[in-house]
Amino acid sequence: MGVLKDKNIILGVTGSIAAYKAADLCSSLKKDGANVTVIMTENALNFINPITFETLTGNRCIVNTFDRNFEYKVEHVELAKEADIMMIAPATANIIAKAACGIADDMLSTTILSVTAKKLFAPAMNTRMYENPATQANLETLRERGALIIEPASGYLACGDEGKGKLPAVSDLREALIYELTPKDMEGLNVIVSAGPTREPIDPVRFISNHSTGKMGYAIARIAARRGAQVTLVSGETALETPYGVERVGIVSAADMAREIKARADKADIVVKAAAVADYTPLSYSDEKIKKKDGEMSIELKRTEDILASLGAKKSGKQIICGFSMETENMLENSRAKLKKKNADIIVANNLKVEGAGFGTDTNIVTLITEDKVTELPKMDKDEVAGKLLDEILCLRNKK
Repeated sequence: MGVLKDKNIILGVTGSIAAYKAADLCSSLKKDGANVTVIMTENALNFINPITFETLTGNRCIVNTFDRNFEYKVEHVELAKEADIMMIAPATANIIAKAACGIADDMLSTTILSVTAKKLFAPAMNTRMYENPATQANLETLRERGALIIEPASGYLACGDEGKGKLPAVSDLREALIYELTPKDMEGLNVIVSAGPTREPIDPVRFISNHSTGKMGYAIARIAARRGAQVTLVSGETALETPYGVERVGIVSAADMAREIKARADKADIVVKAAAVADYTPLSYSDEKIKKKDGEMSIELKRTEDILASLGAKKSGKQIICGFSMETENMLENSRAKLKKKNADIIVANNLKVEGAGFGTDTNIVTLITEDKVTELPKMDKDEVAGKLLDEILCLRNKK
């Protein structure tokens, strides 16, 4: 189940129309194996019933500080001691102000003051309330004290306004918790990951590309960021959201990708080339759409820059260069040759014809190839593959 399994999470729910999203978050965290205790403010009762949270979590939902129907102990103190992390979602301007000023006048604000574990606030309110200098000052105070503020999303608000103030998606809230709870064994490392396809333009309408969805590269970027690395994701066009904590640099062509990676490579500790980069691009580009004619048509192509080889030729010190090798035949032989020819440290090889591997899948079946060993991994979720790959990369760095 991952890092959330058996973690004690306190979820604070306040009086916002977005309180209903907290129910979905509880359900998701419970599926991840977390032990979730919900504390509601009295205003939150106007938006959602405590029974909803009790049904989803299997724990009593707490509202009243002076509720006598419980086992004798100082409850907010006991909860605070057991908590691995605390999230307030949605967090109204009122609870943010209370937390910043140290006010403890209900069960939630009292528990916030008692918890020493990491606290995450996900503001949700009207745009003008969020942008008010008082709210911004309170958020800055919480940041200075070590709290994480999850930036609200922008869009249509319940009050009818358009702007910043929406509670982020449940998936983003879950990812923030995973990010904070994941051990940071890659902290201080600068990682570049390339992902997705490139597009080589023929004319304003057409281009040459491939079937890459970017899922493998995005998984590597996501897991590296969770583990504390500073991650830059150089990505072709995909339908995927930028992973939490990752800087994304969008590109179109192979030349774009070469330029963006090489501009950053000198400062990178690890470069993972997971993108499906075109080997060839049209020799010439037509400014106008090429019209259909009778008979056949051919396009003259030229080689694109071999980015992996360029990186391998310049690597120094403990820098690790990782390449990918998608094959349809002679996978090990071709991948070993690629490792040597490109002067890479590790090649991740897979066979497009094997079920569960290749483009567009949520799983992969890969073989990790280094100079002195070959490691065949079973069919795994791409996040799991990313974790195993990063483990191997860290081992290689330690040996240098």
